Amino acid sequence: MTLLSPAISESTRVLDVPTHDPDHVRGAMGRFPTGVVALCAIVDGRRVGMVASSFSAGASYSPPMVMFSVQESSTTWPVLHRAERIGVSVLGSHQSDACMQLASRSRDRFEGLATTVTAEGAVLVDGAAMWFDCDVYSCVPAGDHSVVVMRVHSMNIDDEVAPLIYHERRFHGLREIDGGRA
Repeated sequence: MTLLSPAISESTRVLDVPTHDPDHVRGAMGRFPTGVVALCAIVDGRRVGMVASSFSAGASYSPPMVMFSVQESSTTWPVLHRAERIGVSVLGSHQSDACMQLASRSRDRFEGLATTVTAEGAVLVDGAAMWFDCDVYSCVPAGDHSVVVMRVHSMNIDDEVAPLIYHERRFHGLREIDGGRA
């Protein structure tokens, strides 16, 4: 029996050496479209929240886990990390304003924002495409970020809401292609 090997292309792709310029790296990484999540909880009797575009659902299916990365310079994460439970809301395509508000460093992140609080203190943004009630499973340093893995205790989806997409430093919604969702 003879095994045939796939044809090998003669073309070669030359890759650039990574730069240490954060703006250049951020711009390059921003070419990959991602969803946007709000991470919120009650800490010391008040709502605390932040947004992340580095979220990954399905880090594990059994037990269910999700993950995201957070900058080491974040002043919100050390407070939010103390919460018993953290609500993760996959923001809907209509929630770009809510995303900007939750990311703000100069205004009340929750003023006028409709939320639901679970019995365990996870804060969920109303109108999102999906919600997770989580606790922190592990937090591992990774360069100028930490990778946070969270265990999912409960979740829900709204099939009528498409997720908000972040791509090339702008927000987008999904659009249909060839009769199906993109």
